[in-house]
Amino acid sequence: MRENDPILDAVFGRTSLVTEVFQPMRVLLVASEATPFAKTGGLADVAGALPGGLARLGCDVTLVIPAYREVFSKGLVIEPTEMTFDVPIGTRRLTARVLRGRLPGSQATVFLVANDDCFDRPTLYGGAEDYPDNAERFIFFSRAALEIGGRQDRPFDIIHCHDWQTGLVPAYQKLLYQSWPMLSQARTVMTIHNMAYQGLFWHWDMLLTGLDWKYFNWQQMEYYGQLNLLKTGLVFADAISTVSPTYAREIQQEPGGCGLEGVLASRSDVLTGIVNGIDTTVWDPQTDPHIPRPYSAADFDDGKYAARVALAARLGHAAPDARPLVALVGRLVEQKGIELVIELLGRMGGSGRAHFVILGTGNNGTEEALRRAAASFPGTIDVVVGFDEGLAHLVQAAADITLVPSRFEPCGLTQLYALRYGTIPVVRATGGLVDTIVDTTPETLRNGSASGFVFEAFDALALEHALTRALDAHSNRELWQGLVRQVMAQDWSWETSGREYLHLFERTRQAPPVAIK
Repeated sequence: MRENDPILDAVFGRTSLVTEVFQPMRVLLVASEATPFAKTGGLADVAGALPGGLARLGCDVTLVIPAYREVFSKGLVIEPTEMTFDVPIGTRRLTARVLRGRLPGSQATVFLVANDDCFDRPTLYGGAEDYPDNAERFIFFSRAALEIGGRQDRPFDIIHCHDWQTGLVPAYQKLLYQSWPMLSQARTVMTIHNMAYQGLFWHWDMLLTGLDWKYFNWQQMEYYGQLNLLKTGLVFADAISTVSPTYAREIQQEPGGCGLEGVLASRSDVLTGIVNGIDTTVWDPQTDPHIPRPYSAADFDDGKYAARVALAARLGHAAPDARPLVALVGRLVEQKGIELVIELLGRMGGSGRAHFVILGTGNNGTEEALRRAAASFPGTIDVVVGFDEGLAHLVQAAADITLVPSRFEPCGLTQLYALRYGTIPVVRATGGLVDTIVDTTPETLRNGSASGFVFEAFDALALEHALTRALDAHSNRELWQGLVRQVMAQDWSWETSGREYLHLFERTRQAPPVAIK
């Protein structure tokens, strides 16, 4: 920790003239998933990496997550604790057993809420359809998280909640746990990772919360006759954040707010956008165990070629071809613009300008459409259906260009991983993609800010035009090498994002709590 850092001086109340013992800011971070314990998407990456980033900046962080079945298959050290308590859920009581672990490479303590009826299941939230008792499961988890926080030996300054699964935590803290010494002075921060998922349940599930029916109204917990857990968090939290500044603006109006734009606009004074970081201990081409040859900005050509040889072998090719490699890694869903990619493959698959690799999972129709495209252009399009963490790293290292043509994108991590590996993103101008990628033009090349190729309209022709510009740039070796070195020098680590969270936490801690009627 630097001695004269103004951000940390403000957070910890230090002065440059007096050396004194201080208590670090205490943060209780509550999330429904966190890497490496359990993951379905980017939320887990954030919840698994942010505590370490905050801890390295001097915070005392405690993470609480559910003890899913998946957790116990990872080979992580998880120990029982003496904490066991009952949580009222409507007229029933569910028992919470509390386990303890630690985030690898971090001082952050992890508490896991165990209840086999709730969490010993094949998947986190359900398969093709959500589990019908998800309201009950995450009402139980939210209240259990505060019970754990209330049993610690020192009070918390900030309770940091993530997405709808923890939306009840700010309400519980203010309405049921305000007299608990470890929780009473805490301020709550609600972080939105994706407005499309709000935790909507039928109105009778309000009985399970234990909260007074008077809060089931259009201003607080009700949404067109349903219980809305994300809305609950947005209304009761002392501050709100989301995962990029542009997304923070987009969600205050249609269609970005997904029906809650009025709620968000009314709280714009406490709404902040902070771009996600990435875990640079996991995503680092100089140390990545999933790629055959480490590389840096100084020797990326050799490292990428070695990765392309290894990837070609994984895909059943004798050797990589000489064409630029264009990749898409991620969920093959409408939000990610997969229909644009399918049309693009039909238009450019026969052009001879690029080799395409697609890695991810989607619905049966999407996966079949991609397989048909690959069959139409053998040797030019490779499609791997499924999720393979090691292969995802290898593809990022091997590719020259990565596609992120999202319909909407709160932040996006794929483009940040790509930058780290010297893979140039082609992105649509939405959400966090606007905040992280600067379009390559003569001007941005001159001033050193260029980092990718950006298009505006959500259609395949606009995507094709942007990719064509990228391929044209790739043909200019000097230009491309300069661009790659430039993007690999950017810092998207959690230490950078963590400092912004510290600013947010300190502002929130100093402000009065939100008034609840």
